[in-house]
Amino acid sequence: MTDSVLRPGRLFIGGTWREAESGQRFSVTDPADGSTLTDVADADPGDALDALDAAVAAQAGWAATPARERGEILRRAFELIMSQADDYARLISLEMGKTLAEAKGEVTYGAEFFRWFSEEAVRIHGRWMQNPAGGTRLLTVKKPVGPCLFITPWNFPLAMGTRKIGPAVAAGCTMVVKPAEATPLTMLRLAETLAEAGLPDGVLNVVTTSSSPAVCSALMADDRLRKLSFTGSTSVGKILVKQSADELQRISMELGGNAPFLVFEDADVDAAVDGAMIAKMRNMGEACTAANRFLVHESVADAFAERLGARMGKLATGRGQEEGVDVGPLIDANAVESVHQLVTDAVHDGATLVVGGTVPDGPGTFYSPTVLLGVPADAQINREEIFGPVAPITTFATEDEAIERANATEYGLASYAYTNDLGRTIRLAERLEYGMVGINTGLISNAAAPFGGVKASGFGREGGFEGIEEYLDTTYVSIPGA
Repeated sequence: MTDSVLRPGRLFIGGTWREAESGQRFSVTDPADGSTLTDVADADPGDALDALDAAVAAQAGWAATPARERGEILRRAFELIMSQADDYARLISLEMGKTLAEAKGEVTYGAEFFRWFSEEAVRIHGRWMQNPAGGTRLLTVKKPVGPCLFITPWNFPLAMGTRKIGPAVAAGCTMVVKPAEATPLTMLRLAETLAEAGLPDGVLNVVTTSSSPAVCSALMADDRLRKLSFTGSTSVGKILVKQSADELQRISMELGGNAPFLVFEDADVDAAVDGAMIAKMRNMGEACTAANRFLVHESVADAFAERLGARMGKLATGRGQEEGVDVGPLIDANAVESVHQLVTDAVHDGATLVVGGTVPDGPGTFYSPTVLLGVPADAQINREEIFGPVAPITTFATEDEAIERANATEYGLASYAYTNDLGRTIRLAERLEYGMVGINTGLISNAAAPFGGVKASGFGREGGFEGIEEYLDTTYVSIPGA
């Protein structure tokens, strides 16, 4: 297939576009039909260490660059992304599968991290105070952590990159980015944009590879790498945490989710359905923040299921770039098989199919939007991250039961609740074991808010005032008093 936004990709190291030393390349495919979009350079550990060399060489000069200048580079990059939004959206849609409308939403969201951190670059603060015992003064200074490794996922190929690159650039850190094998093209385009915005050579280096474990292990074994930020599965995150221990690298982990979506008896059911469509169907359900378990009060469960099923049943699946399409393909055949098995098992366990539950005929890796009612609380679909357009509904009778079930998971990233009771809202905020709680809304992601989870969903925060702190070390200076 040919498209104006597609072209063969190369590694971006030290401000130079180059092939992998081995000369190897790998293909990037379109999940809508399995065709090859283009190919990109396939880096090995030697190429990755070249990228780290470039980041290390640029670190001192970049750290010394005035904060205002770093911020202005990010602001220019934000404006460039927005001026090229249609091209970015088309590229995201082609390599990842989401609809153009979804992709444009990602462009807006992703670019906002550059605007936010362009403003935070000049607000890095230390403190000054008198020693409570007298005699000396206490000064703290914030300094960039140093060279970073960013490992980004396939489901948001722009936003998961800008969410890491933005604060690193603002703080004065250099970096090596290893994008997902399935969706590397958007990150390569972003490297072009940042270079055009004036980012100095070596500050950002992009290494595409089909051998992620070998490449990342080589980087993490190098004591010059000081920080890792990873977005992906909990299982891989645990491996990376163990690897980071040898060099005691600072780490941020944004891992899996199993988000509950609670609908109480006093909720506005129509509003809850609207929120459910957003929380469930963003990115075809392929999002760590996607609503995964619908816990609905028994008095409104039938009405909620009927209305949600009607909405889901009207969604049209198809190629993301086509008019009238609401739901694009899942990322690959394994994803379809996994989702369908969870649905099949739930029905076997006693759930009722309200709508969907089928695999459309090919080509492409599609799954029909699905609603299940009467799902047992202990069903596998309630224990695993679905990562697809499936809404399983389980009922509850009391607030305590709802909260207990919501917290009955190893994960703790995002949660949602619909209620018109202010007291209950406060209790939910205090008792739900999640890094993020959305009340009467299905969309909680915001560049100005701290994004992150607890328990097996990871640690560290991206975005908000908190996001830049992940890229700063604190030096304490003791100064004699007068």
